[in-house]
Amino acid sequence: MARGRLESLTNGIVAGAAATLAREVFSNLDVGVRARPMSDTHERAVQRMADLAHVNLGPADRAAKRRAGFGPVFGFVNGVSAVSLFAALAGRRRPALPVAAGMIGVGGMLLADGAMAALGVTDPRRWGTEGWLEDFLPYVAYGLVAAGVLERLNRGG
Repeated sequence: MARGRLESLTNGIVAGAAATLAREVFSNLDVGVRARPMSDTHERAVQRMADLAHVNLGPADRAAKRRAGFGPVFGFVNGVSAVSLFAALAGRRRPALPVAAGMIGVGGMLLADGAMAALGVTDPRRWGTEGWLEDFLPYVAYGLVAAGVLERLNRGG
């Protein structure tokens, strides 16, 4: 892998981690402020992947703990992967910050929601306005943080 591509990928991992943190903080603040329940889609995705792979997660109590542990990891991997992919494809060429933030935010949302829909865990067509806002707004923060961190890293500062 050429040095420039490796640097872009590394920058994507760093920016993806920061963006994923922002997305999770935003989501959890929303849960706390509005006293709404936490989403269990990542846990259900883990169960669905285990079912598809014919992997037994163990007795009910242990399976629940495994889903609770692996579920957030699934979300973190999705979050870092989307920004890493953007950075690797873009290299040092970046659109303007608002455009990059939009591309990353929408791309991250499509990757996460697409994976959940493909697994049969959720159906975005049935979410309604509130459900879409609960999903969309954290990805605004995600896209802005990712694009900002990538811009800063690419400037070398």
